[in-house]
Amino acid sequence: MQGLVRHLLERRAPGSIVNVLSMSAHAGQSFLTPYSASKGALMTLTKNVANAYRRDRIRCNAVLPGWMDTEGEDLVQKKWHGAPDDWLADAEAAQPMGQLVKPAQLARLATYMLSPQSGVMTGALVDYDQNVAGVVGE
Repeated sequence: MQGLVRHLLERRAPGSIVNVLSMSAHAGQSFLTPYSASKGALMTLTKNVANAYRRDRIRCNAVLPGWMDTEGEDLVQKKWHGAPDDWLADAEAAQPMGQLVKPAQLARLATYMLSPQSGVMTGALVDYDQNVAGVVGE
């Protein structure tokens, strides 16, 4: 972010930053404490950058995806949780919307947030998940 902000300020150009965090920034499983803490810090940094550079027309937002269907998640599930090869089908069937977050969906959201179409949006933290942070059970 520092390099981009410096570049934009030198050129007196507007710009946009989208940080990718995680729903774990709100709180995560106990084995994810360091990860959650780092994402929480980036959440605060996103707001601080948004505030510091808004008058320079530099916008800074973040998206917080939930459980994602990625190659990395596949490796984690198999290596650390002993999941079988077909774990994804069972995981998606148990989700309220019948799927995990797909990378292409997240990319489209980030593209919108980076574009002029998102207008004056700055300092926003967008939860991109089918579960609502802070809600326990149903």
